[in-house]
Amino acid sequence: MLDYAIKRIFGVIPTLLLVSIFVFLFIHLIPGDPARIVAGEDATLEDVKLIREELGLDRPLYIQYFSYMKGLLRGDLGMSMKTKKPVLEEIGNRFIPTFTLTIFSIFWSVVFGLLIGMVSAVNRGKWQDYTGMFAAVSGISLPSFWLGLMMIQIFSVKLGWFPTGGYGTLKHYFLPSMTLGAGVAAVIARFSRSSVMDILKEDYVRTARAKGLKEKIVVWKHVFRNALIPIVTMVGLRFGFLLGGSVVIETVFSWPGMGSLLIDSVAFRDYPMIQSEILIFSLQFIIINLIVDLLYAVLNPEISY
Repeated sequence: MLDYAIKRIFGVIPTLLLVSIFVFLFIHLIPGDPARIVAGEDATLEDVKLIREELGLDRPLYIQYFSYMKGLLRGDLGMSMKTKKPVLEEIGNRFIPTFTLTIFSIFWSVVFGLLIGMVSAVNRGKWQDYTGMFAAVSGISLPSFWLGLMMIQIFSVKLGWFPTGGYGTLKHYFLPSMTLGAGVAAVIARFSRSSVMDILKEDYVRTARAKGLKEKIVVWKHVFRNALIPIVTMVGLRFGFLLGGSVVIETVFSWPGMGSLLIDSVAFRDYPMIQSEILIFSLQFIIINLIVDLLYAVLNPEISY
């Protein structure tokens, strides 16, 4: 397993290199001149030209790319065009709020998703199954921004239980984490229901029942653990999605995370910030996929690499 992990870690390097090239080329296709934005509306053409030279935007693209990669290898992600602060510092300040929000969201998602999926599978065709799947379909179908606004309207404006936005206390986490995790919980519920139903048809499950084991023991000891293998893969991918895809929720709840930082960076044409954030999002997906692969051996020792 150690050899496999080392090979996967070295495999990250060419992947990130390709991502960096595509991202660099893509963001330079975004309409607008960052030098003009930095200079302001009243700036003269001479002022814009000076700022473009200061930012290095007058150089050929390949030189700009190599200059960026040289700094990246030194751990220098460049300076933000908007704040004039190091990109690494800016991202560091925003990463923790996004990461903690993701942890809360995935916790709710896994707990409710697995519970609904297990109950629906065990009670297939009964009211518990129909109720659980109705909730799952609703969670998938409802747009996250609409759900977030409705939760603000009900729990913040009407009931006054939670703040409408911001970051700081546990109360601030409830609405955005539930909104962000709703769609993931719905997917987990449907996926786990399907996985558990497949396991329930296996011969070893029938054998366990034939031995006289209680249904709870059969479900939780024999079915649940084997059903977790495909579920872990899906949860891992969704965790990466939540880390990089919380842009809308962070905007709705005024959350000071990486998603809102990316929105501001795109609006300002902050090239170093955009490149660095997308690279970090890509690295997160790769690391999470590696962790998921290694978890297979924990859940099923018979799996070989």
